[in-house]
Amino acid sequence: MSPLMSRIVALALVASLGACSSVGTSKVKNTSKSFGTVVVDAGHGGKDSGAYRRYGPPEKMVALDVAQRLNQKLRESQIKTVMVRDSDVFIPLNDRVAIENKQKNAVFVSIHFNDSRTRRAKGFETYYHSGASFDLASRIQQKLLTIPNSSNGGVHTANFRVLRLANCPAVLVECGYLSNRAEANQARDWEYRELLADRIAEAVVEQRYGSGVYRPSPKIAAQLRQESEPGGGNIAPSGSR
Repeated sequence: MSPLMSRIVALALVASLGACSSVGTSKVKNTSKSFGTVVVDAGHGGKDSGAYRRYGPPEKMVALDVAQRLNQKLRESQIKTVMVRDSDVFIPLNDRVAIENKQKNAVFVSIHFNDSRTRRAKGFETYYHSGASFDLASRIQQKLLTIPNSSNGGVHTANFRVLRLANCPAVLVECGYLSNRAEANQARDWEYRELLADRIAEAVVEQRYGSGVYRPSPKIAAQLRQESEPGGGNIAPSGSR
């Protein structure tokens, strides 16, 4: 092959790769402000326990509990939901992707708890892949940080399969570290898991309909009033009260 021909082939290959790249990034439809459905994904399940430390319950169980509470709150806010799993079953990642991409006008929210070899690691973290997902990820992180004594692990991009292959805005929320004794103890408390679900639900509803629309459950509303009172703001596991 002549040098000129080789150059033409190389340029064609570069153009082809560029076209593939643009297709890969443009497939995500930005429904972050117009969605009619929220796909709620509880991480792990069944044979996949996820993070499991002696301080707290298995990740698959607390993730499912938060996801179920989130699902209920979104439905109470008149938002249609699809639960990826509603029991302790194993759902392969490709099946989770298929479920989220089956919805035509949706966003995807995956609930997890974190783990680290460093016990001092702590805080909420929210992950996204496409630019269309950034606003929702940021809003969820901001709402979680209104929980008293919370730590900010940040909003980050990630190449997780359920985010990378999503056709809609998709985020993955790490609701604290089960490897951290304090955060694991909080995860054991159903009232704290209710609060996690409430703050995520608030973010999702406000992302769709605007600020001030979401109405928390009576129990959470009472908790918010208590937090605003002098000396309030400390959330302790129910077993320590």
